[in-house]
Amino acid sequence: MREIRKLEPTIPSLPQRKKVAAYARVSSAKDAMLQSLSAQISYYSAYIQRRTDWEYCGVYADEALTGTKDTRPEFQRLIADCRAGLIDLVLTKSISRFARNTVTMLETVRELKQLGVDVYFERENIHSMSGDGELMLTILASFAQEESLSASENCKWRIRKRFEQGEPFGFCGMYGFDYKNGVHSINEEQAAVIRQIFDWYIGGDGNDKISKRLNEKGICSYLGGRWSASRIGDLIRNEKLTGNSLLQKAFTENHLTKRRIRNVGQLPRYFAEETHPAIIDADTFEKAQRIRRERAVHFKATDDSQNKFPFTSRIVCGHCGKKYRRKVVQGRYYWQCGTFLTEGRDICPAQQIPEKILEGLTAELGGIENIAVMLVPKPNMIIFRLISGQEIQREWHTTRRDSWTDEMKETARKRALAINAERRSQL
Repeated sequence: MREIRKLEPTIPSLPQRKKVAAYARVSSAKDAMLQSLSAQISYYSAYIQRRTDWEYCGVYADEALTGTKDTRPEFQRLIADCRAGLIDLVLTKSISRFARNTVTMLETVRELKQLGVDVYFERENIHSMSGDGELMLTILASFAQEESLSASENCKWRIRKRFEQGEPFGFCGMYGFDYKNGVHSINEEQAAVIRQIFDWYIGGDGNDKISKRLNEKGICSYLGGRWSASRIGDLIRNEKLTGNSLLQKAFTENHLTKRRIRNVGQLPRYFAEETHPAIIDADTFEKAQRIRRERAVHFKATDDSQNKFPFTSRIVCGHCGKKYRRKVVQGRYYWQCGTFLTEGRDICPAQQIPEKILEGLTAELGGIENIAVMLVPKPNMIIFRLISGQEIQREWHTTRRDSWTDEMKETARKRALAINAERRSQL
């Protein structure tokens, strides 16, 4: 029989240090909250580094961000580092600091658990890797979510009571006004610009032309940026310039998504008169609104967020990277870059594409269902990227005659007849 002996290692193995990080969050940018965030960071930094069996991996901190959403940048960076194997243990103050959304909480904890990452909630004294950890987390996370709901409803009630009493809420910054100690006053320099904008608009100039004029004159918008057609349009239809306020134009969907929804009849709206000084008189404002409505009938750009068409979100501008949107001009349909429609030609000179051209080209390639995306790198050219991964380049051309409507042709005919009649009278 052979003799086999076990030889023990002569160099002792060093204990593996656990890689530990912490997560902190505050939901407000107020000084008290920021001090609380700073205190959390200092506490966890010192606490982790005091442990000889732990390796300090940093503190991930989100400032002025709600815990009901998982789109927090530092929170996402923490999860990414956990997936990369850089962290073994995450410390956090409480469940409500980590997440107030029960679904987000459980999904995150379960994913980290599969990765072998433990989450320790200090206040509740719960480890997610423990046997009853997920059960306790489910119960306590539900309480945290309900607490968030209660706070949201209380805030909504307070705001709506102010609306019922005719008190504007959130109106503290707008071009033409200065705001100090809860009182609005007219900024005379900016008010002169607003009056000039209304004069140009009523005189026949469009939003794009007005924004171009202001930018050429070096006049900055409210935040110091460039003027755009969309900003001019928002200013023209803002009733606050008349000294009145239409309250509750939009509302928050719920405390989880926090998505702002336009109020088109879901909730009551309140029109409060003389809430602040007026820059534009009522007659001038109403005249501008009539012109705006008349122009809307002549030219109407549709919104892809409300209307879905076969080409929606499939056409990408090669100049700015924005998606194309559908618009209607005198009964004909075209697709144009979203930046061109909102910011003007100076920002993006993309060319519009007739919808009939798009329908014909896509039909040649087997239909829209075979196309993943359409890139417009330059005028009269489209690069089709098929579902299969193949790229096909197509050029298109249209004549001015093809783009004319029957009304445009009739107008041109009458103009030509008038010119000929005038020439004959001079003979």
